Amino acid sequence: MELFTTIAITLATLAVLVAVHEYGHFWVARRCGVKVLRFSIGFGKSLYSWRDRQGTEYSVAAIPLGGYVKMLDEREGEVPEAEQHAAFNRKPVLQRIAVVIAGPAANLLLAVVAYWFLFLSGETGYAPVIGEVEAGSVADVAGLEAGQEIVAVDGGETPTWQALSFRLLERIGDTGTIRFSVKYPGSDMVYESEAEVDRWLSDQEQPDLFGGLGIAMYRPEVPPIIQEVVPGSPAEAAGLRAADEVVTADGVDMPQWSQWVDYVRARPDRAIELEYLRGGELQRTVIVPEAVTDENGETFGRVGLAVSLPKMPEEMVRRFDRGPLQAMVASVERTGDLVVFTLSSIKKMVMGLISPKNLSGPITIAKVASASAKSGLESYISFLALLSVSLGVLNLLPIPVLDGGHLLFYTVELLAGRPVPEKIQALGYQVGLFLVLGIMVLALYNDLSRL
Repeated sequence: MELFTTIAITLATLAVLVAVHEYGHFWVARRCGVKVLRFSIGFGKSLYSWRDRQGTEYSVAAIPLGGYVKMLDEREGEVPEAEQHAAFNRKPVLQRIAVVIAGPAANLLLAVVAYWFLFLSGETGYAPVIGEVEAGSVADVAGLEAGQEIVAVDGGETPTWQALSFRLLERIGDTGTIRFSVKYPGSDMVYESEAEVDRWLSDQEQPDLFGGLGIAMYRPEVPPIIQEVVPGSPAEAAGLRAADEVVTADGVDMPQWSQWVDYVRARPDRAIELEYLRGGELQRTVIVPEAVTDENGETFGRVGLAVSLPKMPEEMVRRFDRGPLQAMVASVERTGDLVVFTLSSIKKMVMGLISPKNLSGPITIAKVASASAKSGLESYISFLALLSVSLGVLNLLPIPVLDGGHLLFYTVELLAGRPVPEKIQALGYQVGLFLVLGIMVLALYNDLSRL
């Protein structure tokens, strides 16, 4: 059932993104007087189709991995003389450029609308206050201290954990100086500090941004009081119940939940003598963590307990309430930041500053889409916006077979005053197809290796 749900969410997500992209081409083509023959979501055999009064066929096809808009074009077949004025290839080059750009532009517009909805409904985050600093780390060299709030990185404001993560993402693979602006609790005085990095986190497949700096963000202390016991787990077999409080493990005090978790993870299939409080009385039992192997091949212990997390202090909660106009400005800025970040990431990957293992394919997209949908509507809309920006930007890359490749040829035609020779275009499409297929294979390989 879970697999079916994941597939359904993924197909729905792709359908929305493809439909928006292709509708951009379709809408502008119609406005330019181009006759549209088919608007298809998916490739291959049509599963369901219908026609409008202008003769356009709308189709849902069997292979849900994209879509296309087929326009009347003399390069693809004979066109009756009476309809030649509506052929795409007969339109002025500026109109053809507009039709090509419209697809990626529609994806970027979708992201703006999605973020506008999120910002209008209110945004909440936590202040990026440092909890711990690792000795000798980037943060330690920069002079950062526990208790300080990071208010900016390289001049970019970081009012929340999410904002700080985004600023740090921009620096992955960089060599040079990272500048931090920090302040102490209850003070408005801002201090500047900096540290040098060399190809920062470039060799990591899944970069740990905060760990890469050598910091742990502040979280309230969590006492080891059990909230839930998983049925059939080692914890249930040991007789533990909700509201029990862990006191010691093998005689070692366990004042914090994190210590208990670390202790259990380090002891798969090893018996632990446990002391715990129940109703104020000290009890004893033996618990044997089950051995679990993660996707990286690491084996750790798990007992099947959940804890109730305390709320963040109110002074660390950041709330952003925006009116319609403010939300629109913020959504355009967020989309623009993501466009720049995507292009920068592509550049760094080509230069070898970011591991190509970070490239993800359909399996990873499916997992993240499903997880974000389960996390709530806001989480899913945010992921949809991010994916829409990625689709829009990637389609504008100057690779033949992508929209950016067509745009490149039409731009040369505009500047030179004549079309690019068909032989050159055909060769470009072959090279472009090879590149796109190679990227798809690499992304799929990365997905499978993560499994």
